[in-house]
Amino acid sequence: MLCAYAAPSQQRKATMSDLILREDDGAVARLVLNSPENYNALSAEMIATLYTMLATIGTDDQVRVIIIAATGKAFCAGHDLRQMQAARANPDNGRAGFAALFEGCSQLMQLIPTLPQPVIAEVQGVATAAGCQLVASCDLAVAAKAARFGVNGIDLGLFCSTPAVALSRAVPRKSAFEMLVTGDFIDAPEAHRLGLVNRVVAATKLSAETMTLARQIATKLPAAVAMGKRGFYEQLAHETADAYEAAGDTMCANMMRHDTAEGIQAFLEKRQPEWAAE
Repeated sequence: MLCAYAAPSQQRKATMSDLILREDDGAVARLVLNSPENYNALSAEMIATLYTMLATIGTDDQVRVIIIAATGKAFCAGHDLRQMQAARANPDNGRAGFAALFEGCSQLMQLIPTLPQPVIAEVQGVATAAGCQLVASCDLAVAAKAARFGVNGIDLGLFCSTPAVALSRAVPRKSAFEMLVTGDFIDAPEAHRLGLVNRVVAATKLSAETMTLARQIATKLPAAVAMGKRGFYEQLAHETADAYEAAGDTMCANMMRHDTAEGIQAFLEKRQPEWAAE
């Protein structure tokens, strides 16, 4: 049984794997990495399970926000090094095995911004290498004061090239490169200063604060959030002029919705909007 946040309305859903536990609280789905014995490493099995669960939730109109949390001392220690060493020992498909692992991980990280629901990382402990990549790939992140973040593969002779993709898009370029070439960890306040996490709270309040943020987002019009999230990431890929054009298209589509008109009219009439259930 999880010792983290558990509201009276919370319902636990059975999963195909104990690697990840799912707990629903109203419109919020909370996925908990549950492999503390290896610091919630992103093994091939963990990657596949998380990808499948996220993809499934992405089609569920009843879920408006997703939280990714973890059990144990670490949020996620990156790839499973023992599994990687075992793949290397196979001369017939060692490189192919590595390619499949990194491709699966890359697909997982790229899935998160395509989901209609905002995804919040709830970081209670260390997040390193691909674990730091996971935090950087989430739309939002809340961290406990004791959490630490790093991409320290360089200490093992392995530059964290794939984690660098997400990290360099979440924090300033020079800060990301310094982390990558030194292997140094940053604490939660520094991660907040750099923009890797949104909020830093006491460990005893981490789950509650993350859920508060999730619930706040869950009260917003789901269609507007989904359209806005998609447009947000699309415009980041464009130059400024093209970004404004893409953003304008999103705004027009949003404004044409009946429920958006209701939201604006409710504001003008100083009342709560009456949005149809989706």
